[in-house]
Amino acid sequence: MKIRIINGPNLNLLGTREPGVYGTQDLESVMKAAVEHGRKAGVEVDWIQHNEEGAIVTAIQQSKGVVDGLVLNPAAYTHTSVAIRDALQAVGIPCVEVHLSNIHAREGFRQTSLTAGVCVGQISGFGAASYRLGIDALIGQMKNRG
Repeated sequence: MKIRIINGPNLNLLGTREPGVYGTQDLESVMKAAVEHGRKAGVEVDWIQHNEEGAIVTAIQQSKGVVDGLVLNPAAYTHTSVAIRDALQAVGIPCVEVHLSNIHAREGFRQTSLTAGVCVGQISGFGAASYRLGIDALIGQMKNRG
């Protein structure tokens, strides 16, 4: 079983960008922990990060036939990207949307996710643990699918 984590814009600034909201760990250390968590669960995990919407769409499309599931943190594109939503729907790969912060407790414009409706679920508000929880949820979903 193989899972790809796709990270959206500004996540490359983790550790320095609003640490009170997003934590103090940098993206590399958060992803290292997620990859290790997957390994312990018997799953291969890789990850990428893009600041550009089109690059995220391409990464989703290129994941078809390569990975069994996606963990996606679309970051700001969560609230604006029909293109990312359409790519997720088109490839049909099970996906769990994750967020470091609780988007439902933030500004009104952050409380709506355009992408969650085509994902198997959403995990929000658990900091770096959101990725580990997302991996676990995705493994459970994939095992239930047979």
